[in-house]
Amino acid sequence: MKKLIFIGLTAALAACQSGPSNRSGQPAIRADADSQTIQINASPETVRNTLVDSASARGTIVQQNEPNMVVMESYLRGENAVFDNEFGPSDAGERAYRIRVRFSGSQCSTNVVQDIALVNNIYTPEERAFQVPANSASMQNLQRLKANAESSSGC
Repeated sequence: MKKLIFIGLTAALAACQSGPSNRSGQPAIRADADSQTIQINASPETVRNTLVDSASARGTIVQQNEPNMVVMESYLRGENAVFDNEFGPSDAGERAYRIRVRFSGSQCSTNVVQDIALVNNIYTPEERAFQVPANSASMQNLQRLKANAESSSGC
């Protein structure tokens, strides 16, 4: 009986894992079609620390800071007719970019995936998020992250 309970408990714990992992024991991450990816010659911890430090220096709000993911928000102030036309008005709250950066890897090799959403009426009952396709400006931010993380990594 104890053996059956142990097997059942082991199977239940295995089902709770966040997905397949690579050889480093880190979870594997997948990129959506609108995501951007980059390979950085630094550890996931170095990438995370570099990202959080950079966001703080720019005044970007870090909403979530986890070992394999950072979520940041950057508020858009003022009226924007182009966004109103494309995504609808943000008349019940503020509008912001929500940037989610996920990373996984080993000591000197980290895969980074960035997803960006435009959020209307953020933190209100009318909140709506729209995934923003990758563009050259957001890729430049990833390349800047790569350069900064690699310069402090020692790899």
